[in-house]
Amino acid sequence: RFKSHVFCDAQHGFDLPKSLAMSSVAVRILHTHYDHVSPLWLQCQSVPKLEVLDSKELTQDSKDNVEEPGEEGNKANEEPSMPAKEEPSMPAKEEPSMPAEETWDRGKSVVSFQENISNIADVNETGEETEKKSEILDISSLSLVQDPVMQEETSEKEEAKPDENIVDLQQFVPVGGVYHIDALQVPHQVKQIKDWSMVELRNVGLEAYPYPSEGAEDAIYPPIEITLRLSDNVMYFASPVIARWDPAGQQWRTDDISNITYEKEEKSITFKMGTFYTIALLQDAHINMPYQGWELQPTGTDEALLIVTTVFAVIQIQIKGNQCMLSSVVVEEKEVLSHITGKWISPLNLREVLKKAGVNIFPGECSYTYLSLNKKALIAEAKAYQQMALLASAFAFGRSKWNLEAGQEQVVFKVSEHLKAESVKDKDWSLYLFNGQKAQKLKITETSEAFSEEIEEDSEFHSTIYHMLKDFSSKEAIEKVETASFLFIDVVYQLLLATRVLTYS
Repeated sequence: RFKSHVFCDAQHGFDLPKSLAMSSVAVRILHTHYDHVSPLWLQCQSVPKLEVLDSKELTQDSKDNVEEPGEEGNKANEEPSMPAKEEPSMPAKEEPSMPAEETWDRGKSVVSFQENISNIADVNETGEETEKKSEILDISSLSLVQDPVMQEETSEKEEAKPDENIVDLQQFVPVGGVYHIDALQVPHQVKQIKDWSMVELRNVGLEAYPYPSEGAEDAIYPPIEITLRLSDNVMYFASPVIARWDPAGQQWRTDDISNITYEKEEKSITFKMGTFYTIALLQDAHINMPYQGWELQPTGTDEALLIVTTVFAVIQIQIKGNQCMLSSVVVEEKEVLSHITGKWISPLNLREVLKKAGVNIFPGECSYTYLSLNKKALIAEAKAYQQMALLASAFAFGRSKWNLEAGQEQVVFKVSEHLKAESVKDKDWSLYLFNGQKAQKLKITETSEAFSEEIEEDSEFHSTIYHMLKDFSSKEAIEKVETASFLFIDVVYQLLLATRVLTYS
């Protein structure tokens, strides 16, 4: 084997089997910091199948409601057919004519074979004619539904267990870019013949070297060992999941990758793979959820500080006017990601920057399905964020442990008037309950033994948090709220809605 060759600048390395080391190949490790591969996964998602009515129900509905085509109806109007001779065993059956308005109403509720249905004149149909029409409708109905055997096979396929090697990109996300690892054929070198230099010219680009070789099924091909140096601009809070890109299925897969060794201190990862792949390092999208705590406190005129505490990190986001700034990210009492801190950007850009750096505190639509938490009603949650943003210039808000006990239809959080620069003391916090339509101050505190919705003495219900706090606040605080910039209020609301601290904490 060709042992431990390392690219000096990037600190990436590889270990080739003897068959490859003795061949005319060059190994290329191309690292793109932008993930341009994963979006292809979204384009190949299967479309859900439409439910089809049962053949018997559709046949019966067609027999009862479907009328004759317009052409036959016109012929019947122009040339009324004579009643057939009555047979003893099959008496003639007379159908009354239908008004035009009633015919149109019924035509709306059934499956018609033509766009326009004409009125049918009064005709007497024999039992034989009725039976023929029923057979025609039966055949037409069967063509619109699935065969029972095929339907059963389809349901069995749908109930089949999903492939565990396929990566769910709603649960895991690539962090740190994509690594394209290839073996390339070395072109023929220049030959010196006397005073001549001879070289073969070919109108092709770089050619991949096939490994394992095609057609050699019985031969044994040892795996390739790869070592990647992880970027300093990305946070991996646990051993990353290594996945390879499958061009045929347009998806990330974890099979054919083995012997994974993650060195946290050296920030490197080593693994083996059966052939050369496009590789990505994935991290659980919800590794920082649910949050252990959060706090929103004003720091000045149209200024505030949002602190989100997770299991691994403490993220501080400063808000000023219509912008926000990542103040610090502290991991194990050390500040990290200094390359993205201290820059004023929009809330949307901040979200992209943190996700790219591996610090995801922004839940997705389906994030609650991957976590064990008490999902809050969206109406109550969104209205609470609106009220909190409106009051953020003079009041501090924080997480309450009783929010988990309050049920899905209502939220509980801590509130304190905050006009000074110092931090809020525990005794200054009060608990409030809000369900989107009613706000109330609770009698319990964070240190109470059990949760109770009992209202605080000398207080009453209000329709909004603003009117609720107005009963217990100073005139200075209310004036500060009324003079707050609408741009500042909007930025606070965007961050609260993006982090969803009331559900994911």
